[in-house]
Amino acid sequence: MSASPAQRLRENLTGVVSTAVTGIWLAAMFTGQDWWLAALLFGYVVVVPVTAMLFGDEDDVEEWWDGADEHAEQSRAGPEDEDTTDALDTLRDRYARGDLTDEQFERKLERLLESESLEDVADRAARERRAADHEHDSREAERE
Repeated sequence: MSASPAQRLRENLTGVVSTAVTGIWLAAMFTGQDWWLAALLFGYVVVVPVTAMLFGDEDDVEEWWDGADEHAEQSRAGPEDEDTTDALDTLRDRYARGDLTDEQFERKLERLLESESLEDVADRAARERRAADHEHDSREAERE
């Protein structure tokens, strides 16, 4: 079944509002209105984000609402969570800047999520250190 025009408008309202804001400030600028810069700023700093929070899809809502919770979440996170969060934030930033294509972003995200946690790496390093110490002790015992 195809979506009704009202459903499509609701699903795309953030894009529609962004386009309307752009049209309004461009029209004001080209007709010599003095308020075009105020329309641009108010539109993109207030109107579009509020529309995204209220009517955007889950990704839009998370993008705007999570910013406030992110700092609190990171302060509760342990050191291994901070490194994973930093790597994920860096990946998101590079994708948002357009440094990565969709395919590159997805591939790197998969790799990041499949990689070992820092705790796993620390455990493996400790095991390797114990094995090396044990081997060293065995050699010392053989020499005596």
